[in-house]
Amino acid sequence: MSRKHSLFAQERTYGAPSSVLRRALLGGIVLAVLLAVAGLLAYLTRAESPASAKPSPTPASTQRPASPTATPSGRAAGAAPPKTSDPIVFAKAATKVLWTYDTRSVSRAEHVAGLKRWMTGEKKYDDWESVSDQVPGPVLWSRMHDNRQHATAKVGEGHFPQAFKTALAQDPGAITEAYVYAVTVTGKQSIAWKGSGSGAESRSTTLAVQCRPDKACALVGVLPSVAP
Repeated sequence: MSRKHSLFAQERTYGAPSSVLRRALLGGIVLAVLLAVAGLLAYLTRAESPASAKPSPTPASTQRPASPTATPSGRAAGAAPPKTSDPIVFAKAATKVLWTYDTRSVSRAEHVAGLKRWMTGEKKYDDWESVSDQVPGPVLWSRMHDNRQHATAKVGEGHFPQAFKTALAQDPGAITEAYVYAVTVTGKQSIAWKGSGSGAESRSTTLAVQCRPDKACALVGVLPSVAP
């Protein structure tokens, strides 16, 4: 991969790997519904209030969280979330959006607003910081814009990590607290920039996806490590 191609890669640390867990500990709530990272870990979330009533299951609908705050240009970039109740289908679509950007025609604010449309509307589970960490900072975005850098993604396979399936088999009722699923997605990201420069790399990620019986799926967050 060339030096220019590394512009985005240099920022792909996106913050400390422990950020999701650290924020969760501050919230003080542990939900044993999720995930495997270097072995089986509980996915930690924070609560906005001490208690939340659990909704009773109702027939599936296509409710979506509220639209994000408008950007200065009045638009949010990127594809809209699919109205699906399948966690794997949703995670694959979300991964494609996370790996796709175009700094030539889209501002960072518009890109971020587009990602917010995918988030769950339940603040108790919303880990927006783990998603926003996937976006280059304002200074790097500006440099990428000057370099006319843009990326497309081809998503391949998606699956529930083995440790998540094992945990769910051991306690099937745990999922009904938050209806949050772990999904690992693999694929390839292709990046191009001015001067006919280009490059590609295989990638994988593990997402936390919420799919309640009465709502379409929504994104909860991005796990700090990939769960096999």
